[in-house]
Amino acid sequence: MRTLGGLLLALGGISLLSGNWNELTGLGQLIGKELLYWGLVAALLGYVIKVERRPLASVGFRRPGWKDWSLAFFVGLLILACLGLIYYVVFPALNWSENQHLAQLATIPYWLNGLIVVRAAVSEELLFRGYAVERLQELTGSRFVAGALSCSVFALDHVGSWGWHHVLVAGAAGAIFTVFYLWRRNLWACMLAHFIVDAAAFLSG
Repeated sequence: MRTLGGLLLALGGISLLSGNWNELTGLGQLIGKELLYWGLVAALLGYVIKVERRPLASVGFRRPGWKDWSLAFFVGLLILACLGLIYYVVFPALNWSENQHLAQLATIPYWLNGLIVVRAAVSEELLFRGYAVERLQELTGSRFVAGALSCSVFALDHVGSWGWHHVLVAGAAGAIFTVFYLWRRNLWACMLAHFIVDAAAFLSG
C-alpha cells in the first residue's frame, strides 16, 4: 500500500501539474506552478524517508562515478541527435510543427526558463525514473513493464502543454532516459543528461 501511495503521489501529482502551460500568461502564475513542482519533489522525498522508511538510494540517489558522468553527456547528445532527426526530418515530412509553442516559450524571461530547465531535470527524473521505475519494478517484477509504464506516462504528460505531436518527441527522449536509468540506476546521471537536453533546446537561443 505504501508503494501504491507513493506512485499515486509521484505520477498522479506530476500529471495534475502537467496541464496546459499555454493557459498561464502571468509571471506570477508561472512561478507559482514551479513552486508546486518543487513542493511535489519535497513531498515525495519526505514520503520515501518518513513513510516508506527507505534510503534515497532506493530511488536512484547513488554516488555517481566518472563513467556515469561521461555516459550522461553521451546520452544527452544522443537524445539531441534523435530530437534533431524528429524535428528536421520527421515533422516536416508529416507537415507537423511546434513553432507556436516554441514562440510562446520565447516570451518567458530567460532566467525563468533556466529555472524551469533545472526543475524539469530534477523533478521529471525523480518522479518518472527514480521513483516510478524502481517501485513499478518491485510491484510487477519486470524491468520492461516498469520502464514502459513510466515512459508512457512521461510522454502523455507532455500532451497538455505541447499537443499530441509531442508524444513522439517526449516518447523518444523518455525511452532513452529510461533505458539509461535501468542501465546505470543513477539518478544524478539521468538528471545531468536531462539538463543537457533541455538546456540545449531552450537556453541556447
